[in-house]
Amino acid sequence: MVKRITAVLSLFVLLSCGWAAERAAEFDSDRYLQHVRFLASEDMKGRGTGRPELDKAAEYIAGQFRQASLQPADGRSFYQDFTVTTKARIGANNRLVVRDAGAERALKFQTEFIPFNFSARGSYSGQVAFVGYGITANEYGYDEYAGVDVKGKFVLVLRHEPQEYDEKSIFAGKVYTEHAQLFSKAVNAKMHGALGVLFINDTGNHGGREGDLEKFESTVGPTDAGIPFVQVKAEIAEEWLAQAGRKLADIQKGIDEDLKPRSFALPETLTVQLQTDLRRDLRTVRNVVGYLPGREPEYIVIGAHYDHLGLGEQFSMAPSEAGKPHPGADDNASGTAAVIELARYYAAQPQRKRGLLFMTFAGEELGLLGSSHYVNNPLMPLGKAVAMINMDMIGRIRDSKVYVGGVGTGTTFREVLDSMLDRTELKIEYSDLTGYGSSDHTSFTTKEVPVLFFFSGLHSDYHRPSDTWDKIDAPQTAKLLGFIAGVADKLAGEEERPQFVRVVDPHGGKMGAIAGSSAGGYGPYFGSVPDFADNPKGLRFADVREGSPAAKAGLKAGDILTEFDGKPIQNLYDFTYALRAKKPGDEAPVKVLRTDSVVEATVTLEERK
Repeated sequence: MVKRITAVLSLFVLLSCGWAAERAAEFDSDRYLQHVRFLASEDMKGRGTGRPELDKAAEYIAGQFRQASLQPADGRSFYQDFTVTTKARIGANNRLVVRDAGAERALKFQTEFIPFNFSARGSYSGQVAFVGYGITANEYGYDEYAGVDVKGKFVLVLRHEPQEYDEKSIFAGKVYTEHAQLFSKAVNAKMHGALGVLFINDTGNHGGREGDLEKFESTVGPTDAGIPFVQVKAEIAEEWLAQAGRKLADIQKGIDEDLKPRSFALPETLTVQLQTDLRRDLRTVRNVVGYLPGREPEYIVIGAHYDHLGLGEQFSMAPSEAGKPHPGADDNASGTAAVIELARYYAAQPQRKRGLLFMTFAGEELGLLGSSHYVNNPLMPLGKAVAMINMDMIGRIRDSKVYVGGVGTGTTFREVLDSMLDRTELKIEYSDLTGYGSSDHTSFTTKEVPVLFFFSGLHSDYHRPSDTWDKIDAPQTAKLLGFIAGVADKLAGEEERPQFVRVVDPHGGKMGAIAGSSAGGYGPYFGSVPDFADNPKGLRFADVREGSPAAKAGLKAGDILTEFDGKPIQNLYDFTYALRAKKPGDEAPVKVLRTDSVVEATVTLEERK
C-alpha cells in the first residue's frame, strides 16, 4: 500500500531508488542462477526426499554455508537429521488365492493382482460383495453400500464413477468428483466395515489396454489406508460375477442409464484369501542450518525447502511422465539458491542487532516434514525467533508481481513492507494475511512465530519435468532478493520486535488443500491444521485456527483426532472423507487424545467461503 508522497519526501524517493539499485546490485543474478542450475541439474534427479541426490544437495548447501563463514546452529554440524517414511515398496510375500466351491486358484502376482502402495499389510480372508463404484454420495442421494452388508467382507469396486461421459450427470460429467479418487473408495469401504477392497478398472468406459493393472508407484493415498487395497485383473472379476449370473458390462450400462446402484453379495461359496506384503522405507534426511550471530540472542529465520519430487512418482502433475526426473528449478531450487545468496550477502555485512538463522528444509513435498521437525526440535530457542521469512517458488516472476503472505501475523509487518514499496520496481501484493498455507512457514505459524511468505505464483510447469533451470528469471529474482534483504535488515535491526498476531480468518483460508482448514479443502469449514507426520493414534493437529469451529469447541494444537461423527480417524484422508459428508450447520461429535486423556467435544461446522 503505497503512501502518498509529499514534496518533502521527494528527495527521499530519489535516494531510495538509488538504494534499490545498489541493493539489487549486491545480488549477482549469474551466481544465483549457478546454484539453481546445480540443484536442478539432470544429475540431481529431482532431489526426492530419501534419495541420495537429496544428500548431495544438502552437502552442496552446507558447503556454501561453510564458505560464507556461517556457524552451525548447534555448534557441531550444519545438519539436523530426522527420519521419514519415504514410500512403500513391494515385499516378497504377496498372495491372493480364490476358493470357489472347493476349487482353488492362486492368482499371478503383478500380472493378475497387485496391491496399491497405500494398502495395509497383513493376512485376510473373507467373502466378497460387489458395490459398483464404491461410492456414498449423500449430496446426490446415491449410496452403493445401501442394502448390502459388507462387514467383514471384501468389496469389489470399480474405477471412476457413474455416467462419467454424461455432461448432464450429477457426478459432473467429464470432470471427476472427489468420489472417484482411490483414497475416497478406500476410506468409504473402511467406514462401512469392509475387510478390504478388490479394485478393477471399469473397462467398458475406457479405450486402450483394457484392464491393465495400475503401476504400484502411480497412486496417491495415505501411508497406510488401514485396510488392504488390491487391484485384480478385470477378466478375473468377470468370472466371479458370472458365478452370480451377472455381467460387468450390463451392470455398468444399467447404472449409467438410471443411476441406481447394482450392489449385491457374491455367492458364499466364493472366498478370497489375501496376503499383502508391503515394506515402507525409513530414511534419514537432513535440514541444513547455518547461523550468523547478532549482538543479541534474538534472530530472524530465512528459509526455503530444497527437496522436490525426484522422479515424480505419485505426486507428478504429469502422470504419463512419472519416472522422469522432475528438476524442481522453481520449486524450490529458486528459494534454496536465494537462502544461499542471502547468507553470502549477510556474512559480508557488519554484525546486526539480531542474528540470522539460514535454513533449508527436507521433506516439504511430503507434508512440511522438515520444518515441522525443526519447530518441534529447535536448535535455538523458538522464543527468540523474531520472524520467519520463507521463499518458495520465487524464480518465475511475471509482470513484476510478487505475492507476500503472512502479513497479518506480525504487528510491524505491514509498516515494514509499506516503507519498502517505493524502493523496488516490483509490484508487491499482500495475498494472504493468516500465515497458513502449503509451505514451510505454516510450521512456524503453529508455534506463534510471525511469518512472511514470498511467492512468484504458479505456472504450467509446476510439479512437471518441464520445471527446468533455463526458465528461471534470475535478474528479476535478484531484484526480489534486494527487497527481501531490505525487509530482513529492518527486522534484524529495529528496536521494536513484531509481536505474533493470531489472525481470525472467516473464510477458512486461501492456500493449500488442507482438510477442514482452507478454501481448497473438501466439505464445510472445521478449522484445524494437520500435522502430516505419521501418527499411529490418529490425526494430530499442528494448530487450530483462531475463531474456527474447532477452536470454538475447545480443540487445541497438539490434540490427536481419533473419532469424528462416530467414524474412526486414522489419518488425514479419513478426516477429509468424513468431513466431506457433512454440511455447514451440522454438529459433529469428536474425540481427541490430549496428553493421556480422551476429550470429547461437539463442533458446529461452518460454511467455507
